[in-house]
Amino acid sequence: MNPEPLATSETTVAPEFPVVELRGRSFEDHQEFVPVLLETMASCGCWLLKRRELPPNVSELKFELLLRSVFELYSGLLSCGIELSRDSHIRMKSLCTVRDHNPHRARRRRVLTIRLELIFVEEPDCPSDMAQIAMGRA
Repeated sequence: MNPEPLATSETTVAPEFPVVELRGRSFEDHQEFVPVLLETMASCGCWLLKRRELPPNVSELKFELLLRSVFELYSGLLSCGIELSRDSHIRMKSLCTVRDHNPHRARRRRVLTIRLELIFVEEPDCPSDMAQIAMGRA
């Protein structure tokens, strides 16, 4: 057993917040929707760190954001038409609460790392008999 403590690097700092994982889906066209989403994120003050396109219909975006801008991001994601999962809504609500009730205004300058997995769902074609059922004709 070595009585000396392990050497710790002073440059290694544990993040205050872990990566926030968000999942959502959209019925919009992938090629048209992503530029609109990136513009919305930029207007909220997001810094895009990584963007991956996973086949066949999934995009993954990893970005940073100041805690004080979390309201703008949340409303921007919803206004773009992203349907967030229940867990993602809870995470965003918690971040908004932390931001709103933080007694130290300087801590609102914290940087959050967010990973958004976005699934693009194609709307199914409605069979004619299903349309008739919906209209009450069957």
